[in-house]
Parts: sequence; structure tokens; C-alpha cells
Amino acid sequence: MTPYQTIIYEKQGPVARVTLNRPDVLNAYNVAMRDEMYEALEAIRDDPEVRGVVLCGAGDRAFCAGADLTEFGTAPSQAIARQVRWERDVWGLFTSLDIPLVAAVHGYVLGSGLEIALLCDIRVAAEDAVFGLPETSLGMLPAAGGTQTLPRVFGPGPALDLLLTGRRINAREAYNLGLVAKVVPRYHLMAEAQAVVEGILASGSDVLRSAKRALQRGMDMTLAQGLELEARMALDIFRARRGPIPAWRGAVET
Repeated sequence: MTPYQTIIYEKQGPVARVTLNRPDVLNAYNVAMRDEMYEALEAIRDDPEVRGVVLCGAGDRAFCAGADLTEFGTAPSQAIARQVRWERDVWGLFTSLDIPLVAAVHGYVLGSGLEIALLCDIRVAAEDAVFGLPETSLGMLPAAGGTQTLPRVFGPGPALDLLLTGRRINAREAYNLGLVAKVVPRYHLMAEAQAVVEGILASGSDVLRSAKRALQRGMDMTLAQGLELEARMALDIFRARRGPIPAWRGAVET
């Protein structure tokens, strides 16, 4: 496996683990990390053995404290910065993966760090986790999906509160808002995240992929369209597992 400088990529059976690995700067997200994350996510996407992912941060102080402003804050222009971003569309790769992604977060989960966690399906937090989107207080707009993913997680009201004020919230408030699924002691964080993934995988890969696709696609549909999509995908799973549906099942039972 190709060694990386800013992340650690490893596999434990069907579960891949990606660790943000710049602990000396609170795992700040820089250009090199972007490129290596892109490569790792491509490897995950193309590896049929990988059925789930845990994303975490190295060191004791942070999952990720945001973008490395010494790099991203000095781009020649917003147009060039946007072009560079889309040349390595990490966010698009995150959303294209149809396997479960679990973020195990601790310490500072700020800016791009929170946005990365929001791109995962489930977030498990250590008791010391602190969340926030400080970009607006720095005269910037969150540019890694925060304005879109945050309201989808817990609604526009709380999302606007965090976006406009830039305030930070602790793990307990994040849990109460629905931002994280579990809060655990720091020493138990990785074991809990691994257990969450393994528990999900027990359902079977085809069901997981279909459930995730149904939810993601349905969010951009009307309720009627979403229900039709759900029924169609459920029928596909039934057929794949049980074979053709007998003719009598087509009639409504009374």
C-alpha cells in the first residue's frame, strides 16, 4: 500500500480506516491532505473488499481544526481556489461512496473538520469533542459543503445559529441537536466506531447500499417520488434474494 505523508490508510478486514495525520498542527486540512484523501477514497471506492470506513484524527487534541489557512488562505483568487478544489473533488467522492462511513471525532472538530465529519453517515464523538464553523467570523464562507450538509443534519434553525455566530458547541449539545449519534469516553472512541461499522455490516452490503442510495436520492425528490424509489429498490432486493415474485403477490390481499 502506498505510504502517505498526511494520512494513514489501513484495512482491518472489510473495514478501512483513514486517519488524518498532522497532529502537530491539529490535523489541519492542507493541499497535500486533500490530494492524499482523494487517493485513499478512490482506493476505497475501487476495492470490493472494503465494505465500511472509519475516519478519525491522529493525536490527542483534534480530529481536525479546519483548513490550513497558511495555504488555502493565500490562494491567488477564489476562481483558482475553486478550480483546484474540483480537480480533486474529495467532497464528491465522499458522497459517491455507497458504503457506510463513520467519523470518530475528538478534540477540535472545526471548520473543514466539521464539514468532513458531516460528509460521513454517522458521527461518534468523544466527550472532549468541540464543534464549530468559524469561517463567517473570519470573513469567509464555509466552502466544503457546510452550508448544505449542516441543515440536512439538524435543520435550518440550529444550522444558521452555528453558521452566523461561529460559536462552538460541546459533545453533549452536539448529541442533543442530532449532530452526533453517540458520545463516549475518549479511550473508548475507536472501539465504539469500529463496533458501529461492524454492526451495520451485519445487515448485508446490498441492503446497506440501497438504503443509503434511497435516502440520498430521495432528499432531492418529492415525497411521492421518494416513496416510489424506495418501493422499487426494495423490490430489487427482494428479487435478488428470493427470485421472481409469484404472480399472486401482485394482487392486493383482502
